[in-house]
Amino acid sequence: MNETISIRQISKRFKEKTVLNTIDLTMQEGSIYGFIGPSGAGKTTLVKMIVGMEKPDSGSISVLNQAVPNFSLLQEIGYMAQSDALYPELTGKENLTFFASLYQLSKTEMKERITYAARLVNLTDQLSKKVSAYSGGMKRRLSLAIALIQNPKILILDEPTVGIDPELRQSIWQELIQLKEAGKTIIVTTHVMDEAERCDYIAMIRDGAIITRGTPAELKEQYHATSFDEVFLNAGREK
Repeated sequence: MNETISIRQISKRFKEKTVLNTIDLTMQEGSIYGFIGPSGAGKTTLVKMIVGMEKPDSGSISVLNQAVPNFSLLQEIGYMAQSDALYPELTGKENLTFFASLYQLSKTEMKERITYAARLVNLTDQLSKKVSAYSGGMKRRLSLAIALIQNPKILILDEPTVGIDPELRQSIWQELIQLKEAGKTIIVTTHVMDEAERCDYIAMIRDGAIITRGTPAELKEQYHATSFDEVFLNAGREK
C-alpha cells in the first residue's frame, strides 16, 4: 500500500496550553484510522492540520507527497467538521450543488455524486427542504454527504455519527468499509468505542500526545481487554 499521509514531529500550542506534542504518524491508502480520546485531547486540532486549516508550530505534514497546507490538495480531501458549515437559507440540494461546484466535476459527474451522497445518508426525499428546517441529525448527514461530494482520495470525518440513528450509522460504516476497500484513506475521530473497533488502526490521544497505538486486536491483547471500552479505560489509567 502507498503512504498517503505523513506526520512528522508536529507540535502546537495555543497561548500557554500544549495542544499537540511531537506527534508522529504515517497512514496508508485503503485503511481506516481512528483517533480516539476525551474532549480536548487534541484530535480536532490534529485533523485540521492534516486538512491545512491549522499550522503546526514545529514539525511537518505531507499529504499525497505534497507539503501541507496546499490549496490544490483540497480537491483530494473530503472533510466533515464537528460543526456543520451549511447554508440554512438554501435547500439540501442547493447546498450539495454549491459545494460540488467548487470541484472539478462535469455536470454529469456532479449529478451522479449528488445522487450518490444523498442516497448514502438517506436524505434523498429531504433535498427540497431548506436546511433551516432540518433537525440536528439531518444536518450532520448533509455534512457527511458534502464531504463525499467530490469523490476524494482522503476522507476526514470529525465525530461523523453524532446525532445519527443506529440503523443509519450502520449503513454509513458499511459504506466507509467499501470506500477503504476501493483505496481511500479514511480518518475518523470518535468517542464511540464500537466505531473505534471497526477501524484498521487506532491512535489514542490524551493531553496532546499519542499514548498508545495499534490495531484493535493488538490493543486488546496489550491491555488484556475483552472490549474496546476496557482498552480505553486501561490505557488512560497507565498514562
